[in-house]
Amino acid sequence: MKAVVLLSGGVDSTTCLALAIKKYGADQVLALTSYYGQKHDREIEAARKVADFYGVRHIEQDLSAAFAFSDSSLLAASDKSIPLQSYAEQLAERGGSGTVDTYVPFRNGVFLSFAAATAVSVGAETVFYGAHADDAAGSAYPDCTPEFFEAMRTAIYEGSGHVCTLEAPFIHKTKADVVAVGLDLGAPYRFTWSCYEGKEKPCGKCGTCIDRAKAFAANGVGDPAMEG
Repeated sequence: MKAVVLLSGGVDSTTCLALAIKKYGADQVLALTSYYGQKHDREIEAARKVADFYGVRHIEQDLSAAFAFSDSSLLAASDKSIPLQSYAEQLAERGGSGTVDTYVPFRNGVFLSFAAATAVSVGAETVFYGAHADDAAGSAYPDCTPEFFEAMRTAIYEGSGHVCTLEAPFIHKTKADVVAVGLDLGAPYRFTWSCYEGKEKPCGKCGTCIDRAKAFAANGVGDPAMEG
């Protein structure tokens, strides 16, 4: 095994998986999907479809205990409603910076720690995750910033005894850039799910739906998941 990829079932992680497979081959890639107490399992279902499409080994893990005290609106235990606003609108209400309601405290830190431990155990040299510049803007999701990435890359390299490193290939790219890469690689976006609501179809109004629509539009194509 050469690489471990955090696979949420969304656009960014699916594109990361496509990149890892291009570099190492499907038989050398392990996909990790985590349940973290979210309000629905549509992303997990999407991750299964994506992993099956590529024929990679896929592990699902329950890490919800790490977020038992969080009141993020993404979590089933929270009474908060999902904001039907773009991230830019939410940040504007916070004076231009600050975490948004759908931020789950240190979620990527927990996921990456689990991924690093798994990578060392199976002999993988790299962990991939799909953080990108749009999520990092204004510290909406501070565990997607370049500073966080650099700190975690050092921690994983040092904590693994210098045998494993962290890659975030989109850390300085926009979501539109991510989609451009995925389209070039033929990523199966028709199987992906991004919406924070767990309904039959994406709501089109939450922050991630808005960003996703803009990313596909910027590439001059429709969203395959919406067309299917």
